[in-house]
Amino acid sequence: MRGSMNTLVNIMTKTARNPDRRVRRVSRRGDTRQDLLSGALKLLDEDKSLDSLSLRELTRHVGIVPTAFYRHFPGMDELGLALVEESFRVMRKIFADVRNDTGSTDRIIAGVVKSLVTHARKNRLHFRFVASERYGGNPGVREAIRNGMRLLQGELALELARFPYLKEWTANDLQMLAALLVNSMTMIAEEILEQRGLDKYAERELMEVAEKQLRLIVLGIPHWRSGATG
Repeated sequence: MRGSMNTLVNIMTKTARNPDRRVRRVSRRGDTRQDLLSGALKLLDEDKSLDSLSLRELTRHVGIVPTAFYRHFPGMDELGLALVEESFRVMRKIFADVRNDTGSTDRIIAGVVKSLVTHARKNRLHFRFVASERYGGNPGVREAIRNGMRLLQGELALELARFPYLKEWTANDLQMLAALLVNSMTMIAEEILEQRGLDKYAERELMEVAEKQLRLIVLGIPHWRSGATG
């Protein structure tokens, strides 16, 4: 009995001397790579840029030794690229939510806005990361975000081509329309992020404005002569 009590006292004493010991054990049991990604997003939410976030600060936050970081990423730049990939995977869910909707244009627009608001709220840190690093100081991450935006626009252009009244449009014009829609949705998402803590009435008002913005773009579609040069 006394031996067991001494063991317990020793464990408690060691933990008190090293308060991060318990945290590191939890991290090792879980997905450390995901812990690093999630931890970086949380730290970047504190008005930090990726370039100002140090490896030591991140590993201390996650609860691992700095050398353990390199088991998952060659460096902080590669972690940033992984965050871009994860963020755009989240953003693609917006289109997935309305992909099979064959209703009216107004209904599809309302569905897109609803999905955008839902995912921006649920994945606020991912959207904020893209918004802040889109023009940030890390050139590799900045280029990856640009590529992600282009890929998103390309995927949307393919989705738009399935609508009967857009089947005669050229690929370039579909890309242009997709770019207008994605850029508008990006601005809407940034507005949502800035307006944290909205009540239901204010959120509904924001969604109505967003729907009008997208509808305004769509209204020009029937009057556009695809492929025309002047």
